[in-house]
Amino acid sequence: MPNGVKIWAAAAVLCAAMWGGCSMYRSEPGDAAGKRMVRARKDAAHRARRIIFDNDGNEPVYYCDEATPECLLAQRTTPLIGSQVDTIVYCTWSSGFSIFTHNTKIGEVFTCTAEEPGGKRGFSKNKTQAFLDQGTDPLEIVVDFCREHDIEVFWSMRMNDIHDGWGAWYSPHLFPKLKEEHPEYLMGTAENRPVNGSWTAVDYGCPEIRDLAFRFIEEVCRNYDVDGVQLDFFRHLTYFRAHAMGQPVGQEELDMMTDLIRRVRDMADEVAVEKGHPILISVRVPDSVELCRAVGFDIERWMQEDLIDILTVSGYFRLNPWETTVALAHHYDVPVWPCLSETRERDAEAKKARASLECYRARAMNAWNAGADGIYMFNYFNPTSPLWWELGDPKTLEPLDKTYLTAARGFGNVDFWYEGGERFMNRCILSPSRTRKLEPGRAEVIELNVGERLGGQHGVKATLRLRIAGLDSAEGLSVALNGTELEPGPKSEAWIEYEVAPGCVTQGINRIQVTLAAGGPAGAVLEDLLLDVRHPKP
Repeated sequence: MPNGVKIWAAAAVLCAAMWGGCSMYRSEPGDAAGKRMVRARKDAAHRARRIIFDNDGNEPVYYCDEATPECLLAQRTTPLIGSQVDTIVYCTWSSGFSIFTHNTKIGEVFTCTAEEPGGKRGFSKNKTQAFLDQGTDPLEIVVDFCREHDIEVFWSMRMNDIHDGWGAWYSPHLFPKLKEEHPEYLMGTAENRPVNGSWTAVDYGCPEIRDLAFRFIEEVCRNYDVDGVQLDFFRHLTYFRAHAMGQPVGQEELDMMTDLIRRVRDMADEVAVEKGHPILISVRVPDSVELCRAVGFDIERWMQEDLIDILTVSGYFRLNPWETTVALAHHYDVPVWPCLSETRERDAEAKKARASLECYRARAMNAWNAGADGIYMFNYFNPTSPLWWELGDPKTLEPLDKTYLTAARGFGNVDFWYEGGERFMNRCILSPSRTRKLEPGRAEVIELNVGERLGGQHGVKATLRLRIAGLDSAEGLSVALNGTELEPGPKSEAWIEYEVAPGCVTQGINRIQVTLAAGGPAGAVLEDLLLDVRHPKP
């Protein structure tokens, strides 16, 4: 077990002791039906899942030529039949707080058909109102599909989405009436912006906002036959004014958010008894207990008090090895869904590698090897991609080509959401957004996680690729993998390639030492590192 995992596991035990012992279950309701439902909820939380598909719900707004269930489902859903997708998490639109594409009576239905300047389509295809006029809506259509095909379905609420503050052409159209009428709920103004996040974020320190969030969630739980709700706190990561203004978040704010989660838990359990099946609660949050507390989420308390059923982690950035979160959550008997989000690297060469099928396979293999309870796919919407038939089963992944790297998303933008947030980073990252300067005579060590055992596999070929700026050849460069010196091949364009004996690669953490000889060129920069694993074709 890596040292970081040991530390966090120990911290989890200590935390449980502080809370008076690690009670994995909440106090059950007194009536028999309530007790049975709590037990059924625990069983449902631990059911086997392979892939969880997060759909951001853009189809009715951007892609439907007709307002029919068939047209809506064809965009991202129907092609998934027979795949490894066991759970669909459906978000009814993305921004801003209070705007949805389901038939809400509490929030605001997004019926805008504004066109993008320059003659582009924009929202001109928005069929939301047409669906409502027919007596249905996108959420109901997706729920019915999932029921028909025995797929679990969650509704996702982006708890503080601020696409209305990005400054894009669409932002003013996403700015809800709630924010127009109550600017006091916001973290600032366009002229007076906060230190962290966007000025259009709502302040959960306001009881009115917490109450609205609860009522939005309750409305869906009561009116739609969902198996669960996903509270997506990662979209976006500003919730309290103190944090927005660069000040510490205190116990008062932590208690406010915990009280909201507890209120949602009690409501969901109550509605579950009425409906006759559990309603699970998942949260998507950063994979760092410290950062979560710094922004107002006491996730350890949520798990210890059985307020949530599933922990979904990461998004714009990942701060810890997957093993860290798995060890912590499993201590509280909570399943973990690692989130594989799309790359945000701007460098074209790096982005190409990170967006590849091979990279997604490697990321999934690492997550499974860490003990994941399912692979959560975010911002990946091609329903015919082979990944939906591959990522949910390590045995399916084993004979497939992969590309391992230290950070698929790059370094991320943690500092935008929390000034100085880099201090929460506990991973070794090398990418064009986080490079290493090679000082002559000094070794740079990079840790690379490989989630499969290559030694003993017939016909496997492994190639380590280094991208180094300011170096014309591999002369004077020493590269060792787990203590074994590697022989370089010719430098092609930006890359130096090293053939690697599969037996030299460890399942888990591999140490790659890169040393530029004394007297080597000054200014050489190690920009990227990839391990390509290629299996023989059947």
